[in-house]
Amino acid sequence: MDSAASFEARLDLPLGYCELSYSLDPQSVIASVGNDGANGAIAVFIGLTRKDNLDGKIVARLEYQAYTKLAIKTMANVIQEVYSATFPSDSSAPIAKFAVHHRLGVVPVGEASIVIAVSAPHRKEAFAACESVLEEVKAKCQIWKREFYENEADDRAEWKANR
Repeated sequence: MDSAASFEARLDLPLGYCELSYSLDPQSVIASVGNDGANGAIAVFIGLTRKDNLDGKIVARLEYQAYTKLAIKTMANVIQEVYSATFPSDSSAPIAKFAVHHRLGVVPVGEASIVIAVSAPHRKEAFAACESVLEEVKAKCQIWKREFYENEADDRAEWKANR
């Protein structure tokens, strides 16, 4: 994996934003979809690195890399597709806000690797949109993770699909 293809990027959209970076503040992601009085719900997903036991190996940390130029565009497309599917409307003004922020680089156990926040008029749509964005980002975005294990040399780390 060429780490030169992994660099920080942010894309601001009419519906919100998507970002890839080496640091991640969940509270600022949530605040970015804050309530202007039009929406009655904010749904949030925070994905954390967990201390999994995989085939007798205990995960110590993850490292994320991306083909940033394509991944950021893919994230933006996911937001637009989910918006269109969840909020079909003739209105030209967006009725929901989205924020998708995925971390790059090393993410220790217990820290956030992705935060998705969606504000919407009602909770049902906010939850549905948040889950759809998560599943689509994991399925489509050009982001990969490497698992490092306790008591093993770094060269024994394994690349995994970001699923």
